[in-house]
Amino acid sequence: MATASTVELKIQRFDPERDNEPHWQTLTVPVEPMDRVLDVLTRAKELFDGSITFRRSCAHGVCGSDALLINGRNRLACKLRVEQLGKTITVAPLPGLPIVKDLVVDMDGFFEKYRSVQPYLVASPVEGSGERLQSQEQRDRFDDTTKCILCAACTTSCPSFWAEPEYVGPAAIVNAHRFIFDSRDENAEARLDILSDEDGVWRCRTTFNCVEACPRGINITKAILEVSSAISTRE
Repeated sequence: MATASTVELKIQRFDPERDNEPHWQTLTVPVEPMDRVLDVLTRAKELFDGSITFRRSCAHGVCGSDALLINGRNRLACKLRVEQLGKTITVAPLPGLPIVKDLVVDMDGFFEKYRSVQPYLVASPVEGSGERLQSQEQRDRFDDTTKCILCAACTTSCPSFWAEPEYVGPAAIVNAHRFIFDSRDENAEARLDILSDEDGVWRCRTTFNCVEACPRGINITKAILEVSSAISTRE
């Protein structure tokens, strides 16, 4: 393989069958000009250590499975190019979630919080054609929050989540927002009730970490504030 250069790759490793705590492994990995961090991880696994463990799927920023802490920031490994990072790349699992092995974290708690906000359309049957029509303005009202890919980059970048793991988190609130403001949905009040408790929207401290971490560019803090405003102003 013709290569342009190498990078120093520092990977946080943890094998629960062997290790008492995580440690770092450093590898010098050949890279090509347009490589992404996911390419570097894959090459390190293929060339140096087949036991390196991480998640990946589509490799095109759609599935969200390869979200990692890269050079101190939550990012998708498949979207971040090596040339954006320099000669040293550090890769660790998403913070605040239990480590399964190496870069793989246990997402069960994250998805439990996601399911708790009822992230699905609740609507009565319609007569006739069965269509539920919307104006473009009605669709635009929640368009931004339809972009979430459930990568958990936002929630695991949130200081409120680090301090209080019971906090439902930005990702769950974003997905609640998507249906709360959908004109076709009939369950907004139930979601607002869920998010009005002590582990709901009021734990947000508007640090904007979630906005900075989101690979889809969702204005997450704005969505959270819109939900909290809806809670405050309902009769």
